[in-house]
Amino acid sequence: MNTSLNGNAGPGFRKKIWITVGITALVVIVIWIIKVTFNVFLLILAGALIALYFRGLGRLLNRKLHVPEKLSLPASIISSLLLLGLFCWFTGSQVQQQVAQLADMLPSAVENFRERLEADPIGQKVLKRLGSSEQTGKAAGILQSFFTGTFGVLGDIYVVLFLGVFFTAAPAIYVKGFLRLIPPNARPRAQEVVNRVGADLTQWLKGKLLAMLVVAVLTAIGLLILGVPMVLALSLMAGALNFIPNFGPLIAMIPAVLVGLMEDPVTAALIVGLYALIQMVESNFITPQIQKRLIRIPPALIIIAQLFMGVLTGGWGLLLATPVTVILIILLHELYIKRMEPA
Repeated sequence: MNTSLNGNAGPGFRKKIWITVGITALVVIVIWIIKVTFNVFLLILAGALIALYFRGLGRLLNRKLHVPEKLSLPASIISSLLLLGLFCWFTGSQVQQQVAQLADMLPSAVENFRERLEADPIGQKVLKRLGSSEQTGKAAGILQSFFTGTFGVLGDIYVVLFLGVFFTAAPAIYVKGFLRLIPPNARPRAQEVVNRVGADLTQWLKGKLLAMLVVAVLTAIGLLILGVPMVLALSLMAGALNFIPNFGPLIAMIPAVLVGLMEDPVTAALIVGLYALIQMVESNFITPQIQKRLIRIPPALIIIAQLFMGVLTGGWGLLLATPVTVILIILLHELYIKRMEPA
């Protein structure tokens, strides 16, 4: 009996144990490295999206206004900065005033909403569930990680802007540097995949920016019709947060509904209907028309990606979950599914 056990625990058996332990340790280390460095990858992706915006605008200026190709890229950067400066010049003080007013009003609006709930039996049950729920803590944790993660939000924006400028100025250098990491016989195929990723992300970004503009304009018109105060701040918030699918419009609707509740419950209900109608128009008509050539991503997959990346990296993960999903789907299609299909 002892001889048999000793035989099973010989050098070969011990070698298998050490190999298993080594592989497990390697997987744990790789997962830890990915978790630690994933924020850096997201900052690089954000910089690449800014570069795609500038280069896409440069091509538009070259094609529509016949700006020389060498000047189209600087023209895209300068024109974007000029438009931003003009917007801030004409509306900056008004937006700042409305944002400050909104920030002062929100605490009292929340308290007003709580008082209305406390006066209703169903509302009391809702408050009780919200008070005992851990979801608020989780959401606060994700928001906190956005402001404290990596180098802090201001440092992140600083890094993203500089990366965007460098990627815009000389994208070929970085693409060639990446391709040098690939074996020579696989470089042509890798170049095709890089081109496909760039084209699809450009199309996605174009659609998203136009959708954000349409949402902001429609929100402003609707809030003006309803007579809601602070229209400019609320509509800009709605347009900007529309960059985040699913959760962004909900986040943008909350302050608008709270402001509506300060007037009366009917106004708040109309605001909910307005935001829901705008999102229905944007989701079913505007975005599909703009992004008709883009890979269709199941909505549930985007939500799963947002939840996973939001928990993993906070606000940046929530913000960039869709482009990351687009990249992963393209890589899966180009590097795996195409190889499985019959020639």
